[in-house]
Amino acid sequence: MNLSIAAESQVPDKDAMLERLLEEVLEKHMQPEDRYEIAAILESLGWNDLRAAQTFGVEDVFELASDLWERSHAKAKYTPFSKVDPMSLTQLIVSLTRTFLRGVLFAIPMAISVISMLSLKFSLWSYENLSVELATAIAIGTILSFVTVGGFTQAIARRGFFYIIQGYYNMARRTTFHFIGSGFIVCLLLCALFFVLNTVIQMFPFKMVGVIILYFFFLNTIWLSVTVMYILKKELLFSGLIAFGIGIVFVLFKWVGVNIILSQLISLLFVSMISIAIVVWLFKQAEKRGEKGIQPQLPKMSVTLYSIMPYFLYGFMYFSLLYVDRVMAWSTNNKFTMPFLIWFRGEYELGLDFALLVLIVPMGIAEVVLTKLMMDVEISQKSYWGDETDVMNTTFRVIYYRRLLTIGSIAAVSAVALYFTLKMVFYKLDIPIGKTLFGSDLTHFVFIVALVSYMLLAMALMNAIILFSLSQPYLVLSAIWPALLLNVTTGFLLSRWLSYEYAVFGLFLGAAVFMILSTRNVIKVFRNLDYYLYAAS
Repeated sequence: MNLSIAAESQVPDKDAMLERLLEEVLEKHMQPEDRYEIAAILESLGWNDLRAAQTFGVEDVFELASDLWERSHAKAKYTPFSKVDPMSLTQLIVSLTRTFLRGVLFAIPMAISVISMLSLKFSLWSYENLSVELATAIAIGTILSFVTVGGFTQAIARRGFFYIIQGYYNMARRTTFHFIGSGFIVCLLLCALFFVLNTVIQMFPFKMVGVIILYFFFLNTIWLSVTVMYILKKELLFSGLIAFGIGIVFVLFKWVGVNIILSQLISLLFVSMISIAIVVWLFKQAEKRGEKGIQPQLPKMSVTLYSIMPYFLYGFMYFSLLYVDRVMAWSTNNKFTMPFLIWFRGEYELGLDFALLVLIVPMGIAEVVLTKLMMDVEISQKSYWGDETDVMNTTFRVIYYRRLLTIGSIAAVSAVALYFTLKMVFYKLDIPIGKTLFGSDLTHFVFIVALVSYMLLAMALMNAIILFSLSQPYLVLSAIWPALLLNVTTGFLLSRWLSYEYAVFGLFLGAAVFMILSTRNVIKVFRNLDYYLYAAS
């Protein structure tokens, strides 16, 4: 009898074990959004269906998560009031400078490509003297690559960061390569579908189809790789790869005399292979620095897809918003009968490409503005009493208005500075492309409208980053899908009713609506900032 009592006393108490497990979960995320997020955290801690069944007698991890979800509601979490020591001025300046450079560094490859085009007349995937037929093929492949891979890059960035900030580099690598593999599969399926569709409908000649598919495939590889470099904070590597790729094109095209298309495809192949190899190496190095021990199992794919789907949709819609006006303009045949469904218009593309440079400085400033804003939020939420939430919400609404005005002003100044700098440089150095940019009424018109559009887009992107930081991706989606729809509708109608260059007003109205709706959503969040901070914690 005494032996049985002693044996029972050594059996772990199930409730106590559940409480300890709940504490582990809440250490990862103080306020889980729902039972699905708890399931994801459990699986990141190494729990699977078998272990859950053996330990707690439940059917699977989801049943265990449901139990913990109910228990979490019964646990009131209080944070004692405490003032947080702010950063010193020197620490603040260093931190914000690094943040600014991180934002600007991501735009350096674009600047390298522009400089290469101006000096060498070619870059890694473009050439000034291409035939319209080949330019059309390359443009289609490039746009398709951005739109196709946009969702995967957002998924990689979101999920990769999620594991990296917790030190789970092994899980980050496995998840990242899962999405890269999925991106390749989708890419191959789209290539096959496009080839079969073109065989049936005969939209383009076989030579163009080959160029479209090859550029599309290699550029997809590069975009997927650069996302990994970004989350591992190795952005300069991508800039170096772009410069290296342009160097290969220069050697093959200028010195060896290889055809420009073949030179670029060979270079893209090398850059793609090197990019993937670098990504593998970077993760291996990161895993060596990470925590050693038991490697948790990855969450079920259904849980992962549930958590990243809004970010995936945003990536797809964002790049569609950027490029759909081009498709509307290039598919317009109201002035002459086009030989193909889409026909590249160099004058239209030129205005948009140079206008895009206006985003370089505002994107760096947006990173600084967001970082400082979130630092202030983190400090202030621990510095206000419970009955002072209205004061906190009002304070940060005012701060947000100032930051939005700041980014808008900087974008406007950047646009004016870019316009007159390009004009001065092109005329002073007598660069032929400048005569088209400022001498052609059509290109100049597109350039001006695009400058204003990208100014508005810079403000919208800052809003989107704020909403993402507060775990409100659906508020970003509710702002961007009407903008994309208006872009398509306006660009299509104006290009058909008037002339193809008026498709740029689709970009303008889309950017304006994205900015207005995202601003409204951010204001909505800051009116109830205490609630959204609770939900995001």
